[in-house]
Amino acid sequence: MKRLLIVSNRLPVTIERRKSGMNFRPSVGGLATGLSAFYQKYDSLWIGWCGLSSNGLDSNTRKIIESTLLAQYKSLPTFLSQKDVRFFYSGFCNKTIWPLFHYFSDYAMYDNDLWESYKHVNRLFAQTVMKIAQPDDIIWVHDYHLFLLPKLLRQQLPDSQIGFFLHIPFPSYEIFRLLPWRREILDGVLGADLIGFHTYDYVRHFMSSVRRVLGYEHTFGQVTVDNRIIKVDAFPMGIDYKRWADAEIKHDWMKEFQSHCEIEHECKTILSIDRLDYTKGISQRLEAFDLFLEKYPEYKKCVTLIMVAVPSRTSVETYIRLKQQIDELVGRINGKHGTIDWMPIWYLYRSLPFEKLVSLYSIADVALVTPLRDGMNLIAKEYIATKENRGGVLVLSEMAGAVGELAEAIIVNPNNRQEVADALKEALTVADEEQIERNKHMQERLQRYNVVAWAEDFMNALLRVKTQQKEVGAKRLTKSRLKKLTREYAKEKNRLIFLDYDGTLVPFTEKPARAKPDKEIHDILQTLIKDPKNEVVLVSGRDKTTLDNWFGHLNIGMSAEHGVWLKTHRRTWTLTEPVQNEWKKEIRPILEAYVDRTPGSFIEEKSYSLVWHYRGTTPEMGMVRSRELREDLLHLTSNLNLMVLEGSKVIEIKNGGINKGRAALHWIAKEDWDFILAVGDDWTDEDLFEVLPEKAYSVKVGLGMSRAKFFLASQVDVLDLLKTLGTTR
Repeated sequence: MKRLLIVSNRLPVTIERRKSGMNFRPSVGGLATGLSAFYQKYDSLWIGWCGLSSNGLDSNTRKIIESTLLAQYKSLPTFLSQKDVRFFYSGFCNKTIWPLFHYFSDYAMYDNDLWESYKHVNRLFAQTVMKIAQPDDIIWVHDYHLFLLPKLLRQQLPDSQIGFFLHIPFPSYEIFRLLPWRREILDGVLGADLIGFHTYDYVRHFMSSVRRVLGYEHTFGQVTVDNRIIKVDAFPMGIDYKRWADAEIKHDWMKEFQSHCEIEHECKTILSIDRLDYTKGISQRLEAFDLFLEKYPEYKKCVTLIMVAVPSRTSVETYIRLKQQIDELVGRINGKHGTIDWMPIWYLYRSLPFEKLVSLYSIADVALVTPLRDGMNLIAKEYIATKENRGGVLVLSEMAGAVGELAEAIIVNPNNRQEVADALKEALTVADEEQIERNKHMQERLQRYNVVAWAEDFMNALLRVKTQQKEVGAKRLTKSRLKKLTREYAKEKNRLIFLDYDGTLVPFTEKPARAKPDKEIHDILQTLIKDPKNEVVLVSGRDKTTLDNWFGHLNIGMSAEHGVWLKTHRRTWTLTEPVQNEWKKEIRPILEAYVDRTPGSFIEEKSYSLVWHYRGTTPEMGMVRSRELREDLLHLTSNLNLMVLEGSKVIEIKNGGINKGRAALHWIAKEDWDFILAVGDDWTDEDLFEVLPEKAYSVKVGLGMSRAKFFLASQVDVLDLLKTLGTTR
């Protein structure tokens, strides 16, 4: 089994300086607790910040920390200075990324010094990983602190298996585009082979940003970058279900509370547990509870809200103000509704150990989990896990990632105080049998897809991606294969070369007319044509007039409009077979309507086809409109002998039964060729690849599923190949 390197901002170990020396203890909560049941099973190593400032740590102390962490905790520390912690963690991570990705754009700070620190610390993490990384290691990078790390590692370990998982939401493009360094962030993450999110909404947002910012298209969650297939998918993180379900409940410390709230033995408890953070909606929750007591006064003295707020980022001004606001709200509500023998809210500003959390979950009749935005939210899952064969109602925000797995909960909009107040009333009146039944369905789901299943699912997906990359890599036209192709080319005397134009000889442009052949392309073709052993044929989707203008002076074969027209050398154009174009009168108005609705698109008319171009549109709109148009056209042309072709940012309507493959047969059938080469970039060239003899060389430009035997990365590589052939004798 390969070694697993887990890289996160913090180690699963807390280190404290004491007079007697360094004290080490396992961390509680967060990623460390979530993955503890998984990574201990592997030959693994955890890399992260040790929690201590490197200022004042001499080399001997560092060695003691490193050796202790390696020996006892299978961990390796990254040392950060006080400035690093202030500018990187407290700064860019929590003053820029955190608020922006949670849709609190007004709180986001865009400071170049913080960004430079973020880059610096990501490089420090890369250096730590490279100290121990081996080529066969699986490297799993976690969360928003290390967006740049996958690419930094990829540059030094090009063949390693690298996964990245984001534990917070990924925002919509309209929010993400506010980030000045959005391109660098995306580039960094795309260094991974597999990128994971909690929900498909986050996947969709990420892919939209990749398309709009970097221009990379995707298909079924796959994107190709630098000739490498990258998979993006959703993996909703689970919990260590048995740990919570089987935990021993200790009631001793709860006796004081129970003695206060057992009024007529009917007092019910509502539980709220959160990190003190503005994304958790704690203030809105308190206001909803206040409204609940006003609207349903019969519940006064019969219900108590236990609110646990875990201290967080206590030195950040935003969090200091939030703490003051919550303190005031709790005091106001208790003063407004409380009595001598009843306090509506029990407010605990502290972190609680596992045993006390389990006890709180166990006695709570209702869990009120209403974040304004949350990547997943494991508290909701933990609460349900402790309720095996027992009642308990979960009121859950629709903004939490966990909502997709906990559909039996009472779902609310956390900004709607009225709805939350009514949800509390409903939760307190749900029959016991219904509570148990609802929880049973959620528990089965959580038990089946626990944290170990989540992690193993991610690992298996990473393995599949690497396998797919290797399969594609097996088709790469490597140097050794290129030498073999060149040797065969050199020894044969009767050679046929098919070349597509757009995307193969020239890159795509927004306006097709701008993609004119330059001197380099003319020189390459002239060199190939001068060799009497060669017959060169351009098989293009371009119209015949354009091809004539650009290449009519060359002694070259041409096929225009995807095989509708043929021209051998300098003879006249002929139709492949009789075709008609009366259908254009019916189809053109539809295309014109889509042009009106889609700024940046336009219609190109050829003699026997119509083309709708949308390269100049915004990516999202272009994709939506192209799908709509394709559906409309397929419906309208179902009884006509027409084909609807999808190319690179184009949809073309042409007569059916005619394609590049049928056109190519005109030349293939002429002679018994010793050597055949065909190069093309999109699926219209697949018809050409399909009709080639077995011994022929077929080359696709770019990665992707293809009938071609080999692929080249780009149009530039095609020109290099043709130059090589042109100098081969």
